[in-house]
Amino acid sequence: MSLRWDLFCQVIDNFGDIGVCWRLAAELGARGHQVRLWTDDASALTWMAPQGAAGVQVRPWPTEAPPDGPGDVVIEAFGCEIPPDFIAAIAHQAGAGDQKPLWINLEYLSAEGYVERCHALPSPLMSGPGAGLTRWFFYPGFTPRTGGLLREQDLAARQAAFDRQAWRRRNGIAPGDLAVSLFCYEPPALGQLLAQLAPRADAHLLVTPGRAAQAVLHEIATHPAWTEREKLSISYLPPCPQPTFDEMLWACDLNLVRGEDSLVRALWAGQPFVWHIYPQHDDAHHAKLLAFLDWLQAPASLRRFHALWNGLEAASTLPLLDADTLAEWSACALAARARLLEQADLLTLLLGFVAEKS
Repeated sequence: MSLRWDLFCQVIDNFGDIGVCWRLAAELGARGHQVRLWTDDASALTWMAPQGAAGVQVRPWPTEAPPDGPGDVVIEAFGCEIPPDFIAAIAHQAGAGDQKPLWINLEYLSAEGYVERCHALPSPLMSGPGAGLTRWFFYPGFTPRTGGLLREQDLAARQAAFDRQAWRRRNGIAPGDLAVSLFCYEPPALGQLLAQLAPRADAHLLVTPGRAAQAVLHEIATHPAWTEREKLSISYLPPCPQPTFDEMLWACDLNLVRGEDSLVRALWAGQPFVWHIYPQHDDAHHAKLLAFLDWLQAPASLRRFHALWNGLEAASTLPLLDADTLAEWSACALAARARLLEQADLLTLLLGFVAEKS
């Protein structure tokens, strides 16, 4: 059954939130639903999703509910606050005896234990324009007792049809070369990584725009002789649509990713990866990262790389990115992907949850 969805997304920084919300909206549209994506900053969609998506309308952040009222499902993504007048419209529709919208709070991704405990719990509203309504928590996650991960229905077919060697040839990467993608904030061990790759004539660093490119340029500026004597090939990439980003992850031998959306895409890619988790001032991200590495069953070398890359440890040396290390990381990534593929994807679970509560 086709439903109408209102999906709310406020862009905090780095466009990770809008990236997740767009993938969800586009997949809802692909499965025959109608989506209004309400956002306070849609600018990233000009390059992230230039073609749009069937069934998806992008709307500016509302001050009130639209004339036709709220949809069948209202999703508040990542703790953003739905405008009070929109909430009042939800309450009015519920009070009028109509089929009330199902209100869902889509939470951030984590492997910590609280996710299984809190997933699908109700949160009754006791005050404000939504007093008397119930909001439901929906937690993405890595285990069957969570809300799963976003995975498009056509993802496996797209990967199977992808010509990895052709992609690498177009980008000047020989079959035996080491291709490393870099999508990061400002990792403490970036200088170590560049110093390790620099002497390798077979290494190619593919740097995404924004903070990753700025971090690399800053590192190079502090070592002006470095680029004159070393051999590393560095490509500074332009912004790209989400499917193009996926293809880069499929083509590279190591993916250094950041945030939530790119972590999930790296898992589906099945290549070795390192996650630069979003840093929090109280270091709460340390526990989140360690919980993920436990779920991943990461080998010791991958744990050490993560610890140094994320600043959990200092005064140590990054593991060497040699063939044996990458082979061990590859086996870990493929095993993790296989576990995830045995589970239902986030949208399938979300649709089941909606059907159960409606």
